[in-house]
Amino acid sequence: MPSLRARCMSAAVRLLVRTRDWGDERALARRARRLFGTPPAVAWMATPGLRRERVRAAGVRGEWIVPPRAEPGVVLYLHGGGYVACSPATHRPITAALARRTGRRVLAVDYRLAPEHRFPAAVNDVTAAYRWLLDAGTPPHAIALAGDSAGGGLVLALLARCRAAGVPMPACAVCISPWTDLTGSGDSVRANAGRDAMFEPENLDAFARAYLGDASPIDAEASPLFAEPAGLPPLLLQVGSTELLLDDARRVHERVRAAGGVSHLEVYDDVPHGWQMLVGFVPEATAALRSAAAFVCEHLAAART
Repeated sequence: MPSLRARCMSAAVRLLVRTRDWGDERALARRARRLFGTPPAVAWMATPGLRRERVRAAGVRGEWIVPPRAEPGVVLYLHGGGYVACSPATHRPITAALARRTGRRVLAVDYRLAPEHRFPAAVNDVTAAYRWLLDAGTPPHAIALAGDSAGGGLVLALLARCRAAGVPMPACAVCISPWTDLTGSGDSVRANAGRDAMFEPENLDAFARAYLGDASPIDAEASPLFAEPAGLPPLLLQVGSTELLLDDARRVHERVRAAGGVSHLEVYDDVPHGWQMLVGFVPEATAALRSAAAFVCEHLAAART
């Protein structure tokens, strides 16, 4: 059973966010930018005791979240928002929690958003950030990737691009409710219709069109579910049982395991999409980020031995 707080938040999200028609792509982007992510005051309150540093270098934009006495290693975080909304600031509840719980610096990437900048602009930007870390002397085994929703899809797209280009892989990756299939072919898109607190099935196609433009949804960097599953670093995937994107995570997990890779899947009962943003308010959010941080610490520590 979900906690009372999770049920209350799901009801609030259903009331405030869920609608069948988000309008044309410009209206969709405006509404998403108004509703998605954390309000500025809450984002500001997420970081007491942590240092924030703006990044504007070599075509890379973002911010560092730095804990006191940071240990070696970096978490490269890719925020969600349907590819059209949000920023490092809106996702500080997650990045701050990861910085505190891992004891590592977190670099949150401010990648370009659609529809102003369509696919593959976001993939190009997060790839540039990863290469920037490598060029600055950070060993790949000292980097963990993490991202939520569209950002979780970008994590897997980045891994697919690195593998194709022969770029060294990071130590591990955490994907929170990743959007991995822009064709919307997962069974959960239909099975969880009406159960997902945030989205209707029609919304997935609307957001995908705003991001892709004329690009194909089966391109492996747009829908990394269709990328070759072999050769990836260890993965942790988290998703809610009533999310439309349940099978986006479950099918990646199954494909990676079938290819001989390491993947862990955590399914949380009846939580709203992006529930980790509610850390400190919803018990399931705290539990999920505790698990994600432990996974990151385990693999960063193992890479040092």
